[in-house]
Amino acid sequence: MIDAHRVTLAAEDDFDGWRDAARDLAESGVPPEAVVWQVSGSDGDLFGTEVRHEPGASFPVPRSFIDVAKSVICHSDPERFSLLYAMLWKLRSNRGAMEDRADPLVDRLQKLAKEVRRDVHKMHAFVRFREVAQPDGSERFVAFFEPDHHIVRHTAAFFVRRFTNMRWSILTPELSIHWDGDKLSEGPGATRAEAPGGDPLEAMWKTYYASIFNPARLKIGAMLKEMPKKYWRNMPETSLVQPLIASARMRELEMIDRAAAKSGLQEALEAERRIEPGSNLRASWEALMKEARGCTRCDLYKHGTQTVFGEGPLDATIMFVGEQPGDQEDLAGRPFVGPAGQVFDEALEKAGIVRSEVYVTNAVKHFKFEQRGKKRIHSKPNAGEIEACRWWIDQERTLIRPPVTVALGATAARSILDKVVTISKVRGSPIPLAEGGECWVTVHPSFLLRIPEPERRVEERQKFVDDLKRIRDRAEKVAA
Repeated sequence: MIDAHRVTLAAEDDFDGWRDAARDLAESGVPPEAVVWQVSGSDGDLFGTEVRHEPGASFPVPRSFIDVAKSVICHSDPERFSLLYAMLWKLRSNRGAMEDRADPLVDRLQKLAKEVRRDVHKMHAFVRFREVAQPDGSERFVAFFEPDHHIVRHTAAFFVRRFTNMRWSILTPELSIHWDGDKLSEGPGATRAEAPGGDPLEAMWKTYYASIFNPARLKIGAMLKEMPKKYWRNMPETSLVQPLIASARMRELEMIDRAAAKSGLQEALEAERRIEPGSNLRASWEALMKEARGCTRCDLYKHGTQTVFGEGPLDATIMFVGEQPGDQEDLAGRPFVGPAGQVFDEALEKAGIVRSEVYVTNAVKHFKFEQRGKKRIHSKPNAGEIEACRWWIDQERTLIRPPVTVALGATAARSILDKVVTISKVRGSPIPLAEGGECWVTVHPSFLLRIPEPERRVEERQKFVDDLKRIRDRAEKVAA
């Protein structure tokens, strides 16, 4: 029978405590099934013993595991400590184990990390401060939030940076955090009843929200997916949502009436009236896609199977532009579904970006290749082909108006910026675009597939993920 080693962590999100204990256990050769993890204050294991062992040889772990572990530790799943230690045990003998997405353990950890990142995003988006009068006449702002996971300490730094000059408190059922303008402190959990119910600023905030509401871009399903009703109780503007939705079609028709009266375009007015509420943007995009299917602007259409147009939500805050479709994309008619697409999807997930929430397209819409036997080998598009296809990219960007456009590789950068650039010189910095928004340039995922050295491949993939994280944060800021 294996002796059980009991590890007691200081808190539910005690990453440092878990890391130190897990490292010592792994270096001492203690297998996962011999470790019992618990949090201070929980019931102990009757047959467990506190960890006592001789340290062994140390071993390195990839940065990708540390990033995942920091998120997973914050999850509410009681098995998270054991799962992470099981992964660490695998890395002890196989440093590349985290790259095996077919491994059920890796897949589960990535899903837990993704759920935590989504919860963090919700907290960033849906915390609403209300002013509370102080006895000395000073200002203090209080918010109440109910996270699904143990993310409060994890997100504290974000609110300190965002509201540095405010004195505020965020109350949650598990614990509360307080910022006095100089120092961050913690307190016990609280109930919704302990949070303020409103303040004088809410009337002004509701007026602002109602004035910027655009019925033509209303997508109720997408709104509820992004902003579930559980968060509505903390947000003053949500009291306006139902009446604004109810009046959306009337307001849309009023907007059309005003535009038609100004220009005298009665035929356009009648055409708009025949479109379902909020779908005029979708109709325009579908018409553009159908037109692109018959594109003959360059000779590539003569050899490719089909036009591969962009896909994704038309209100996306990020548009990714690749070079051109590959062999599998040409057959499937969708962008980024081949080997490079798999690398792209994995990097997006690690960066906390949901692919279904971004728009993905290519600078060139047809597959350019050289036939070698039965294989079609990718061939780089030339300047004329890039120029011919720029019209489609411009139309996609005009419709979607993304705050951030990401050029994946030199071809995409040339298409968007209308000039040749060196990736290493412009990578990692925003480039303002004349038509609005900004462009970020990074490598194409296919570049990562061509790196022969395993260590450099891991390093470059992490740099790509880091780029995507910066782009994600920038897009949230620009969109807000």
